[in-house]
Amino acid sequence: MLDFHQELHTHLFMASTNDRFVEAESRWDLKTLYADLAAVKGKPLTPVEKLHLRGLLCGNSPAEIAEKLQKNPKGVETDLCASIYKYVKGFVGKGIEKIENWRNIAEWLEDAGYKTKPPAKLPIQDALPKNSAVNISNISIDNNQITIDVLLQIIIPLPSELSIQNLDLNDNNAN
Repeated sequence: MLDFHQELHTHLFMASTNDRFVEAESRWDLKTLYADLAAVKGKPLTPVEKLHLRGLLCGNSPAEIAEKLQKNPKGVETDLCASIYKYVKGFVGKGIEKIENWRNIAEWLEDAGYKTKPPAKLPIQDALPKNSAVNISNISIDNNQITIDVLLQIIIPLPSELSIQNLDLNDNNAN
């Protein structure tokens, strides 16, 4: 019975850690970063190490990470020093350098190329003709995926030399 409770606790812990600091996924190449840090460590990062790293990459200080996770700040700082800080320093060639600030980790990883480029933003207002409309009709979350249903209505005025009468929309005259 104890094994079931331990397994349930582990499953619940994993679920709760995977949905924390998720914004790091859109800004960083976490898959490659986890793999590269695991190579330095000699084995995969633990869920807690990944969680703390994502917290740092989201711009949170160790104290803020501890607060958001309801942990002891000294414990989080100790964990970071014994794991993530050490792995990153070894990976980016800063092995003997002292970490002046927790922000150094994100800076060094950005310099190493792990930060992804933000997607190009197209201002929709400038791209669509006047009187066009974009309506979000539904948003759903299922299996870690967000689905957004959008109704796009584009109103394009005809040039003055064209008229509806001149357009053959039915294509009945095709031979």
